[in-house]
Amino acid sequence: MEPRIQYAKTSDGVSIAFSTLGEGAPLVYMSNGLSHCRLEWDIPECRCWYETLAGRHRLVRFDFRGVGLSDRDVSGALALEDGCEDLEAVVGRLGLETFAVFAQMHSVPMAAAYAARYPERVSRLILWCGYATASEWTKSPVIQASRSLADKDWVFFTETFAHFSFGWAEGEPARRYAALMRESITPEFVQAFYAGMVSWDVAPLLPKVSAPTLVLQRHHAIPGVDVAGSLAARIPDARLVILAGESTAPYLGDSESALAAIAEFLGEGEQAAAPAASPFRTVLFTDVEGSTALTQRLGDAKAREVLREHERIVREALKAHGGAEVKTMGDGFMASFGSAVKALGCAVAIQRAFDERNRDVGAHHDAPLHVRIGLNAGEPIAEDDPDGRGDLFGTAVIRAARIAALAQGGEILVANVVRELAEGKGFMFGDRGEVALRGFDDPVRLFEVRWRE
Repeated sequence: MEPRIQYAKTSDGVSIAFSTLGEGAPLVYMSNGLSHCRLEWDIPECRCWYETLAGRHRLVRFDFRGVGLSDRDVSGALALEDGCEDLEAVVGRLGLETFAVFAQMHSVPMAAAYAARYPERVSRLILWCGYATASEWTKSPVIQASRSLADKDWVFFTETFAHFSFGWAEGEPARRYAALMRESITPEFVQAFYAGMVSWDVAPLLPKVSAPTLVLQRHHAIPGVDVAGSLAARIPDARLVILAGESTAPYLGDSESALAAIAEFLGEGEQAAAPAASPFRTVLFTDVEGSTALTQRLGDAKAREVLREHERIVREALKAHGGAEVKTMGDGFMASFGSAVKALGCAVAIQRAFDERNRDVGAHHDAPLHVRIGLNAGEPIAEDDPDGRGDLFGTAVIRAARIAALAQGGEILVANVVRELAEGKGFMFGDRGEVALRGFDDPVRLFEVRWRE
């Protein structure tokens, strides 16, 4: 279910768009200065990130003034005070007395200033890839070079900014973010933002921050480990955690490590109940090609022996790649994954294992096994079957089964959503075009995964 967009009014009369998701202790999420409460929901990785955070918290998101669905009619340089006013309007509208804050990049100085001013309200503070003084950000040569593009070529600026922020390997996610930038802000806002942030300096306020603070920084991401270390050193008893990767987007790269650090800091460690999993899953089906003919040719006993080899190989791959076996249908499997990348890695491992096995069948007089695999991603319905075991139902599952049925032995076919989720992760795809699936009105664009060395 999509979050419902609401509005709060600041003390200076600006309307701020916000949304809430989940239940529990409130976690106020401050964006990097660019957001869109509605359109962010259409980015699969971003949506999964928000849903995971909302699994144990009441997640509060909002668009700063001049951004997204908030009032765009703002003029002049953006001040730190403006960001604090926007935050205060939202928590006041919701009646929140105490709350945890997650701030990233440009909202870090705003969150720190707010926490120093209202120590009784901020219960915990998480600062992601942030800085205390604007010069620590603007000194980057990449930032300086890209800034000059903002009023010359808006599209090229957004594409460049998105790629160096997210990592040059993040192809499709970066392109989606660049498109989000063009929908969320204007070139004029960017210039006003840069003009205003030049004076940002919360270093003198950091010793006054009394809330327990976690500083998170990716090793190769802007503004850098040294800036993160300096930020943590100025806040009393702050904890610094350096994560692998280069993306400033917490939902890209190794997002699981980031979520684990956040969960532990917020008191959701191993001794606490695990956060509710996101309903977004990648569903994988396998099917042995020609299994009926195989049984007729070999007989029941020998065919069953061969199919047990199929079960062994698939289960070993599922275990190695974090997949959950939902059920087996004799000559095929249904499995689910919380990560499209892991699901694709599992599919490739299965095909390579069967390819290796089939090379030796002549020497052992065994029958070759050719497996077709199909993947789709979405939000299936989870229910227990009559035997009390978990099962998955719904459109996402049916589409995955239909896609697997279209594959040939040795092929991996995936829906476009799976390809987009794994864009830039090292997989090679061949476009198979739009295909009509039995029982569905709208065609689905399919891609073949090129898995052979």
